[in-house]
Amino acid sequence: MRPEHLPTFPRSLHPGAWWLWAIGLAAAASRTQNPVPLLMIVAVTGFVVAARRGDAPWARSYVAFLKLSLVVIAMRILFQSLLSTGAQGPTVLFTLPSLPLPEDSGLKLGGVVSLEAVLRAFYEGLQLATILCCFGAANALGSARRLLRSVPSALYEIGVACVIALTFAPQLVGDAARIRAAHRLRGQSGGAGSLKRLAMPVLEGALERSVDLAAAMDARGYGRATDEGRVARRTTAVLVFGGLLGVCVGIYGLLDATASTWLGTPTLLMGLALAAVGLHLGGRRSGRTTYRPDPWALPEWLVAGSGVLAAVAVCVDVALHPASFFLASVTDLPPVPPLATVGILVGLLPAVLAPPLPVAGAPAGAPDAPDRVEVPA
Repeated sequence: MRPEHLPTFPRSLHPGAWWLWAIGLAAAASRTQNPVPLLMIVAVTGFVVAARRGDAPWARSYVAFLKLSLVVIAMRILFQSLLSTGAQGPTVLFTLPSLPLPEDSGLKLGGVVSLEAVLRAFYEGLQLATILCCFGAANALGSARRLLRSVPSALYEIGVACVIALTFAPQLVGDAARIRAAHRLRGQSGGAGSLKRLAMPVLEGALERSVDLAAAMDARGYGRATDEGRVARRTTAVLVFGGLLGVCVGIYGLLDATASTWLGTPTLLMGLALAAVGLHLGGRRSGRTTYRPDPWALPEWLVAGSGVLAAVAVCVDVALHPASFFLASVTDLPPVPPLATVGILVGLLPAVLAPPLPVAGAPAGAPDAPDRVEVPA
């Protein structure tokens, strides 16, 4: 076994494993409005991020997602209080000034605000906030740039474009901050008048990097023709597009409780199969490779499997005890579903199973080195 495949070897985990772990927890959160498992998922993601995040700038994004989640909950409660829909409940908290609206609109502007309606809005907002925290954890733990480097060969052009965009946008922001600092050292004032002095150096630096990048891509053979024929390209495009369409329809069927049974899991599995076949055919006919691909070893399987296991445990528990996940009375004490609780706690394992991060001062050739523009070749 190669050293980087060992669980104790210091390296960055494959970002795809972090995203699969986060998607599994997000899928578990989408199946319930019970605040107990939702708050547990938030705690699990926060603990794993605190234990395994690095020192990169994007590793601090979880706090931003957490703040956004609090805003989502507050906005959901605010809209429920201002634009009331349905029955409010017997426990009246306060009464707002109301305005008449058409009866067929189903909305009521202002009026009575009850405890039951506020709690229901809080639980619904908490569900969306938990999903946002899961994706925030994925952004904080897995580098989006490294994830795009791992796209299949059939999506080579899309991956290159996204990598360039993600690489150059932070550099433009850094150039602007550096030029502002230089202006302040020279005693030049800020304000609207400084935009003209700021724009030219930033555009000049962006143009220079674009020329250097074009030369580097040309030296690496980017844009060379392959042996893939027109029929093969069309077959791959049809399979990939049909598979992604099936995935979207299947996810909609899983999230919508009123949808038909065949619209959920069967359509999702069929879409994944079609997309996988299309990507495999497109990648087999492509002669392009990835420079220093990230390894996928035992730690990646364990991390991704913990998220999938959490989603499966919650889905099974929802099928067995649906009343524990969609509360009929929001004022009662929420129950603690045992199987879902165990599955969510399994999501804590990446804090231990993920390999330790490399020590600071990694060589410039490391995959996460910030001073290098990475272009798949």
